[in-house]
Amino acid sequence: MKRIMLTVAYDGTNYRGWQIQPNGETIEGILNRCLSELLGEKIEVIGASRTDSGVHALGNVAVFDTESPIPAEKISYALNRSLPEDIKIQKSEAVAADFHPRRCASRKTYEYRIYCAPFPLPTKRLYAHYTYVPLDAALMRQAAACLIGEHDFKSFCSVDTQAETTVRRVDSIEIRVSGGVTEDSADRISQEIVIRVSGGGFLYNMVRIIAGTLMEVGRGHIPPEEMRRILEARDRQAAGPTAPACGLTLVGIRFEGR
Repeated sequence: MKRIMLTVAYDGTNYRGWQIQPNGETIEGILNRCLSELLGEKIEVIGASRTDSGVHALGNVAVFDTESPIPAEKISYALNRSLPEDIKIQKSEAVAADFHPRRCASRKTYEYRIYCAPFPLPTKRLYAHYTYVPLDAALMRQAAACLIGEHDFKSFCSVDTQAETTVRRVDSIEIRVSGGVTEDSADRISQEIVIRVSGGGFLYNMVRIIAGTLMEVGRGHIPPEEMRRILEARDRQAAGPTAPACGLTLVGIRFEGR
């Protein structure tokens, strides 16, 4: 028996998230089915991050155990032949038999993309949240600075969470802006704002609520200095809305010692 780790990339648009659900197709369900067919044994993967419906990933991680003689690094090539186009393995490798992606120290990085322009751009509709309201990135950066470090993030967590504690550590929040005047008209300005968040772990909907709250700051609806009060309130009602899933991508996960 050996344990294999997969680095998985996917477009989450057509799926009900990572975790198996009774009412729709999921990333985990497809991986289990395709791996079982490929290896001729019942396979159930263990995922590092249970991304929500509509959320994307460049580098989610899953492990599984197998008796197959196929070399670990070759499983990615064989598995990709049977996976749909919107789910692909980026790497497969052998890990220690006791390695568990949710029980060891890790650093996760997410990006939330926002497309700001007078009109939506169809090619971005699945991978960025659209808003016609301009956002002030400088104000958003001021507010984001209040969230760095270890805090009780109960205000930035869905009320449906089952976490034992709402204390989490956010290592960094970067807000990047790109874009400018479009080619057809000097009056039409488009920008893409990327909120990049890294930390030791995140609560249910935490990154999307942070993004939604920062957008409210960027619109001028919440003063940036108010972010500290929102954090200290430990009340979901104090924070902004949960940003739509389409803008969120799990960029990658780094494990301590790897």
